[in-house]
Amino acid sequence: MHATTDTLATTPATQGGRSRWLALYTLCAGMLMIVLDVTVVNVALPAIQDDLGFTSSSLAWVVNAYLIAFGGLLLLAGRLGDLLGRRNIFTAGLVVFTAASVLCGLAQTQEMLVIARFIQGVGGALTSAVILGMIVTLFPEPREQAKAIGVYAFVASAGGSIGLLAGGVLTQAISWHWIFFVNLPLGVLTAVLAVKLIEKDKGLGIGKGTDVPGAVLITAALMVGVFTIVKPAAELGWTAPRTLALAAATLVLLAGFITREATAANPLVPLRIFRSRTLTGANLIQALSASGMFGIFFLGSLYLQRVLGYDALQIGLAFLPTTVVMGLLSVKYSEKLVMRFGPRRPLIAGLSLIVVGLALFTQAPVGGNYFVHVLPVLVLLGLGGGVCFPALMGLSMSDVKPEDAGLASGLIGTMGEVGAALGLAILATLSATRTAGSTKPALQALTDGYHLSFAVAAAIVAASVAIALTVMRQPKPASEVEDEEELLLEAA
Repeated sequence: MHATTDTLATTPATQGGRSRWLALYTLCAGMLMIVLDVTVVNVALPAIQDDLGFTSSSLAWVVNAYLIAFGGLLLLAGRLGDLLGRRNIFTAGLVVFTAASVLCGLAQTQEMLVIARFIQGVGGALTSAVILGMIVTLFPEPREQAKAIGVYAFVASAGGSIGLLAGGVLTQAISWHWIFFVNLPLGVLTAVLAVKLIEKDKGLGIGKGTDVPGAVLITAALMVGVFTIVKPAAELGWTAPRTLALAAATLVLLAGFITREATAANPLVPLRIFRSRTLTGANLIQALSASGMFGIFFLGSLYLQRVLGYDALQIGLAFLPTTVVMGLLSVKYSEKLVMRFGPRRPLIAGLSLIVVGLALFTQAPVGGNYFVHVLPVLVLLGLGGGVCFPALMGLSMSDVKPEDAGLASGLIGTMGEVGAALGLAILATLSATRTAGSTKPALQALTDGYHLSFAVAAAIVAASVAIALTVMRQPKPASEVEDEEELLLEAA
């Protein structure tokens, strides 16, 4: 990987072995705060609605305000990390996220909560966009990098399940305000540890990539695009005039951005990075797999709640097997699989397991039994995620130059966020449409709607398997690369 040959990357890599792993855990703690926040809030939405008097339609803004800011700023935040220093952007994001969390907890009006959630999204984007780039810089050696990315992938993908449990406990035991207040000690501690454990990187300098028009265009495009997905598309339908108008505006802004980047002397996003077949393929797979997985966790929770009658705490406990299995594979075995087989084969195998799990979920009946109809699905999703996500994260950064690491990290995050929002909107709309048009009893109509969404999600993830098979190239396993390097050294 390029990270060993550039001065931008070598400074953090000079940290001692123990301090590098402590730095990794600090970065993952920051990521865990961001991931937990999404599902913690989802569980607490009914309590927030009752307390602040939200209507069903306005309640969506508690989630949407965060998603619009987060999804809209990820790409820009990643590039700012390259220019201004990734540790600077990471710690600045923690400060903004933590302060906004306190404002959310103190909110006594709908307007205050929605505004604070938007600011939280800004902080979340700044924090999470640069983490993967910092990890590949800290761990340039292939074996350690694979293990470190496995830890990160577990936190990024399985943390949401922990959030379901934490949200249920905090909301039921204390109040919804505390799902935000708990971020204060966590955020302060993580920021202090980041300054202490992560060596400061200088960055390229703002003069190397100042592109204000490009920044405005891509941020506006992503914000309008995410808004279109989570609001008019989900509520009015994909063919509604307002949806089509906003979708057209998004495309115009994207076209303007691409034109600007192709002609700017110092583009915000150098288009040359998309020449990498590996990077482009990894981002497509990220968007598709996120579309299927995020929507299923949301709709699967609804199936447990509305069809099987689970409460918030029971839902959190129900999803724990996914977290446990994914964590075991990501942290303990993913590095060994990548070193033995290379990243492409585990990626294909893991995605295929997810497809099987989603297909199996289409058989869950109205009177479903958790151990028969739900647990096998969650175990398969955990197995698939634990195998494929670390490999995917590694592939997404494998062809990236050190000066573009923050940009590539922000890009893979953006594709996941936009893919998740798009997938959720599509799957939720399909489910609701099937249920509304059914003449069957209420619970059966609900179940049929969920079945349709599970089947479509399986098809979406299957498309990512096709991309992995046709677009992604199989790099040599790191063990073979290390053997070749040793032979060359001996010959020299």
